[in-house]
Amino acid sequence: MPGTYEPIATTTLSSGVTNLTFSSIPSTYTDLILVCNGSTAANANNYLQFNGDSGSNYSATRLSGDGSAVSTARNSNQTQILLDGFGYWTSTFGANKVIHIMNYKNTTTNKTVLTRANSTVGTDAIVGMWRSTAAITSVRFNSDSTLQTGSTFTLYGVKNA
Repeated sequence: MPGTYEPIATTTLSSGVTNLTFSSIPSTYTDLILVCNGSTAANANNYLQFNGDSGSNYSATRLSGDGSAVSTARNSNQTQILLDGFGYWTSTFGANKVIHIMNYKNTTTNKTVLTRANSTVGTDAIVGMWRSTAAITSVRFNSDSTLQTGSTFTLYGVKNA
C-alpha cells in the first residue's frame, strides 16, 4: 500500500462467522479502505453497514461481468449495501473485495462507497451510498453464509486523499 495508507486493524478469521465489525474508527483520516480476501461455506453475497444502522438507508448501483455476459442492477432503500454480482464468494475458491469509503468523517454529506469485487466467477464495480450525515465510527461486513477460517480483512486509513 502507498505511504498514505495506514493500517487501522487486521483480522484473520480463526473460526467461521457471518459478520465482522470494525469499531472505534479514529477520525484522523480522510478516507477508509477495507480490503477483504476470503471464501464462504456456500455461494454468498456480502454486504456493508455503518454505525449499526439497519434502516432502509442504503443504495447501490452495480456493473458486473464474467467474460461473456454483462449485467447491471440498482438497489435502493436497502438495509445494507450489496457488494456482489458476479464477484461473489464461494466455498471452492477465494475472492477479494477492495472497498473505498470516502469522506467518512464528514458530518454534512451522505457517505459514498466504491467497491471492486473479483472472483473466478467474475468481477463487479459497485457505487454504494449510505444516506446519513453521521461520521462513520464502525463498519460491519455481513455475509449470507459463514465466512471461512483464514479469510482476512484489513481496514486502512488514508492520510491525505
